[in-house]
This record gives sequence, C-alpha cells and structure tokens, in this order.
Amino acid sequence: MAKPNPAPSRLVAYELITQVNRQGAYANLRLPELLLKTKMNLADRAFTTELAYGTLRMQARHDYIASKFIDRTFAELDEKIVDLLRMGIHQITQMRVADHAAVSETVEVAKLVAGESKASYVNAILRKVSANSNDLLEIKDFTTLRRLSIQYSHPEWIISSFFDQMKDWAEVELFLAANNNPATPDVVAWPGKSSTDELLTLGATPIPGFVNGVNLPGIPMDFSPIVERRAGVQDRGSQLVVENFLASFKPGLSWLDMCAGPGGKAAYLFNSLLSMDKSATFLANEPTSHRAELVKRVVNNQQVVSFDATVANNFNQKFDRILIDAPCTGLGALRRRPEARWRKSLQDLKELVLLQKQLLASAYQLLSPNGVIAYVTCSPHLAETKGQVIDFLSAHSDMKMLPMGKLELAHKEGVLSDGTVQLWTHHNQSDAMFMAMFEKVG
Repeated sequence: MAKPNPAPSRLVAYELITQVNRQGAYANLRLPELLLKTKMNLADRAFTTELAYGTLRMQARHDYIASKFIDRTFAELDEKIVDLLRMGIHQITQMRVADHAAVSETVEVAKLVAGESKASYVNAILRKVSANSNDLLEIKDFTTLRRLSIQYSHPEWIISSFFDQMKDWAEVELFLAANNNPATPDVVAWPGKSSTDELLTLGATPIPGFVNGVNLPGIPMDFSPIVERRAGVQDRGSQLVVENFLASFKPGLSWLDMCAGPGGKAAYLFNSLLSMDKSATFLANEPTSHRAELVKRVVNNQQVVSFDATVANNFNQKFDRILIDAPCTGLGALRRRPEARWRKSLQDLKELVLLQKQLLASAYQLLSPNGVIAYVTCSPHLAETKGQVIDFLSAHSDMKMLPMGKLELAHKEGVLSDGTVQLWTHHNQSDAMFMAMFEKVG
C-alpha cells in the first residue's frame, strides 16, 4: 500500500482548520506559525490561506451540502471526517480546483491524519458531492433567514441582528457577501515615525480620504515599517475612529484610552498627539496583563497601566478625553476573523453589554467638566450600539451627544441623523465600526 503523500499546502490548511475548530486556536495567530515551519513558496502559502480561511468561513454551507450525502447525523461523524469534508467541499464548490484534484488531494490528507477506512468514507462522499450540481436551488423556498444562513454561512441570530439595524434584507445580503470576501490589510503610518509617502514607495496604495492610511497587497510582516514598529496594521474603520476622536482636539488636554489592548488605536492616537501637542498627556489602560505588554511595544511604557477600568477609583486623576474601544462581539469584523462567527453566542452578547455599561459608567466618573467620551464597538448589534447610547444619555442628564457632523475635521462616512457613526463593509470597505461621542455639559 502506497504511503500517503498529501500536498503540504492542503496538509497545513487541514491542520489550521482542525486546530481552530477543535482546539480553540485563532486562525490569524496560528496560520503564520504553521507557515513558518514549511518551505512552501508564495503561491502555495496563498493557496493554503485561501483554502483554510475559506473553509472556516463557509463551513455551514459546506455542512448543508455534505448532509445530503452522509448516511448519519453530523454529530455521529468523526471530527476529522467533518473537517476533511468541509475542506474538500470548499475546493469543489468555491475554488478554481478541478474536481478530481479536490477529491484525490483531500483523500491523501485523510489517509495521513485519519487512516485508510476514514479516507475511503471521505472519498465516497466527496465523489458524490463532485457529481452533484451544488447550485442549492432548493434553498430559494426556505425562509429568508434560513436561506441566507446557508448561502452565506452565518448563524441565524447574527443575521437577525443585522436586519434589526438595516431593516432591509437586500442590504443584509450585500453585507453578508462582503463578510465572505477576503480583505487585504490596511496599514496606518504613525505620525512622526513613518509617512504614507514611505509606505507608498514600498508598494502600498493610498486609501482615499485618509491622511495616514494605505492598503497593502501583501503580507504585513514582510513590510519593514511594521516590523520596526513605525506603522501598524489597522483597518480603515479603526483609523477613522481615531481620526474622528482627534477632531475634538484642543491643546493641553489629558487623554485616556480605557481599553487599549492590543494597541492599534492607542499607538495611532499616542503618536498623533505627540506630533500635534507636546503639552497633551496620554494614558493607555489595558486590564489584561499580556495585552498590556503588547500596548507597551507601541506606546511608552510609563504611559501604559493595567487596571480594571470598570472601577473609576483605580485611576488617580480625571481626563478631558476618554476613548472606550469597548470589548464587544466583533460582529463587524467577521471578514477578518474566519472563525469568529462560530465562536460568539447570545450569552456572550449579554455579558458584553453589561461590561460596556460598566465601562461607560466608569468613564463618566473619570470625565472632567466639558470633557468628551468616545464610545466605539466593532459591532453593529443594536444592544451594543444605539441601545448603549440611549441608556447612557438617559442615566446622565449632564451628558449630551456630540454629533459627528458638527466636528469639522471628522470623516463624513457613516454619519447617521443622530450624530453617531455606523460603517458597513459593503459600503465603506471597512469593518462595521460604530462610534458615538458624548460631551459633558459644564
């Protein structure tokens, strides 16, 4: 019997898929580690990334297709078989891979990681899938929610939350489709340390409307300004948030980034303030110690602390400007984190909404008269966005909305009639960031 000989690109893809699905790994952190151990060329690395990330994103659709051909429930299938089927179906239905190669190459991986008999089962199912049209015409008769859940591979509760905000199924569908398109990284030049001119000479392309932002059609860690910590990988939505916050700038203020880890917004804010106003003071707080260490890499150590930010008494001063980049479900960044849609639950949402309320209450206590709070989430869920705004303003009569449209230097994208900002991936080519700014009266 011939020894299994899987292609390294597919074997690494399988390793990532199974480590993410079965061991709780994060794809964006684990994949670079796995790739470092290989001698694959650039094309094979790109294939591995497309296959692994795509499989993780689209696995609900793949499971629906597989369920037509398996002879038992998914719960009864070996976990290795489940992940191998998903990987094979992704190649058959979503990639430019010949059906025979998709089947035979996946079977080679199966022989190595699961043994001959399980490989035979994978072979039989994938052959049936490849002989089928897989056009999913039947789902047009399903409820809109179930159809979208299968077609775009998102949990139904998440899709419902998008509809609650958009009130338009066609818009929801465009957003779901955008979540499944891989995004090339955005990069921000940190003022005083690098410039867009330098980044452009290295092969980046400008982002219209962003003074310090570029897009990078490559691997960030091959980019010297990032390796040297003079620039950072940062979605343009997050860049917009920092720039909108800086639109409230006045000389001599004290600034607090309340939830700073892993440090992207803190670094951009800190370096911007250094270049704008030497008299400004800045403090970055990150309650989780290992994330605080990441912040220290991009912000001066003496300006980074690690407190529970829900307890205002942990801080020994008040601040004129407070950024709450609140822990959230991350439903606005599903395109960048392929496994995130399967990791979040309604229980997570409930816990995060409570934490967000506590952070807002603490920030209110820490705010100086006439001070400004910027509340930000990478989620469009109403409970994490508009709901928090309504609750906060109703609880604090001396706080008022600072409408983004009234800040001369703020971006105009995503500004709503109430003065908050809601970005959408399919409209703004960014994560679906939310931002509200509040001002203390007197």
